[in-house]
Amino acid sequence: MQNLRNRVQLIGRLGQDPEVRTLTSGKKLTTFSIATTDSYRNAAGDKVEETQWHNIVAWGKVGEIAGEYLTKGQEVALEGKLTHRSYETNAGEKRYVTEINLNELLMVGGKK
Repeated sequence: MQNLRNRVQLIGRLGQDPEVRTLTSGKKLTTFSIATTDSYRNAAGDKVEETQWHNIVAWGKVGEIAGEYLTKGQEVALEGKLTHRSYETNAGEKRYVTEINLNELLMVGGKK
């Protein structure tokens, strides 16, 4: 059950084309976001849709594949690890970020 300690599985649509960067170390980093939407009925019986945005970070081969084959609006299923980090801006403000480090990726839907 160790695999279940920190595992996130999502199905959603890309909010933008993936951004691939090559770091000074030579490693490739790919980032993108996906939107997941849930719907429910409120007390008045009206349908309400709620969209959540998730920041995705991909390293290595899975990142290269994401950068090469994924496009904005495409539906994907993914599995990864939830991570939290903080950084300080040039103005001295502390910012907090929650991301999903991608482990597995599945492109959902047919060919365009």
